[in-house]
Amino acid sequence: MDKKLLDLYSDYLISSFSQTTATGLSRLLDGTLTHDAITNFLSETDFTSQDLWMLVKKDVRAIESEDGVLIFDDTIQEKPSTDENEIVCYHWDHTKGRNVKGINLLNCLYHNRDVSLPLGFDVIHKSESYVDPKDQKTKRRSTITKNELMRAQLRQVQQNQIAYRYVLTDIWFAANENMTFIKLELKKDFIMAFKSNRMVALSKEAKLQGRFVSIESLQMQENQVLQVYVKGLNFPVLLTQQVFTNKDGSEGILYLVCSDLDLSGDRIRAIYQKRWKVEEFHKSIKSNTGLAKSPTRVVRTQTNHFFASIYAFVKLERLRISQQMNHFALKSRLYLNAIKAAFLELNRMQPDGIPSIAKTVHVT
Repeated sequence: MDKKLLDLYSDYLISSFSQTTATGLSRLLDGTLTHDAITNFLSETDFTSQDLWMLVKKDVRAIESEDGVLIFDDTIQEKPSTDENEIVCYHWDHTKGRNVKGINLLNCLYHNRDVSLPLGFDVIHKSESYVDPKDQKTKRRSTITKNELMRAQLRQVQQNQIAYRYVLTDIWFAANENMTFIKLELKKDFIMAFKSNRMVALSKEAKLQGRFVSIESLQMQENQVLQVYVKGLNFPVLLTQQVFTNKDGSEGILYLVCSDLDLSGDRIRAIYQKRWKVEEFHKSIKSNTGLAKSPTRVVRTQTNHFFASIYAFVKLERLRISQQMNHFALKSRLYLNAIKAAFLELNRMQPDGIPSIAKTVHVT
């Protein structure tokens, strides 16, 4: 990887307010970097999670401790107008309850000491075609599940010897295989959201006798904590719930399971609140670092563009700390200064004798 070119390209993603192109970056640099040099950079090799780790390693080492958490979540960036391929295709969006065309990224975010840093990412590749027996339509699917990708990312974190205590996920990653892997193989703990229809036993005896009940039938109080056995798990977990208010004023219930049996319900909920940091991460790479603004059509160049967008988030996080401004405030500051520069340039372009507001207004 050419680090100089990566820095130029990621800076371009942060600074840009419209579609990003190799031609646009070349023109920005007055031709000192050619269009071909930029496209070659994006297409010569695959940028991976291990490459990302080498870029953020010093940042992580500066903030890591056993109090750190790993947050896993995926996100979909819609790209309805882009030609379909194995990564730009249809994915199920549970927030909308339908399939949408776009890219699906699985991300691993490290959070500690009020700093969030991406450690790993996978672009979901649906490289296999099949005929859906329900409607007889040809569709795409991945040869590896997101749960398998998550465990692979956890192995990389272990290989890189990163200090953390808890793994946080939403209900879509609360699979028995993931919980067993984290608790028994990695010797770490997890806090995960659970669907209300998951089956649990209220004692070891009940588990051995096969007496399982659904979580929603337990009628728990908000601050209540139960030690239960999840069906399919060989170790006990704590179960608690959090009542929240929806936008329409109705109440919802979030069920949480935790493998650390020493935590209180309040502590479980407080730690799980950190999971929101991955939502902020997704929002920032979509709004501030041009995740979907690449017009490239080839899988490798598209994926490397996403890599650069994630690295640009790291740069914004560094600026957030040094400037004490959030990502959106930083982007607004850049935009305001860009408008000021354009305003002054327009004033210089005005022919003599043609009135200009810029000539009568002092812009600093």
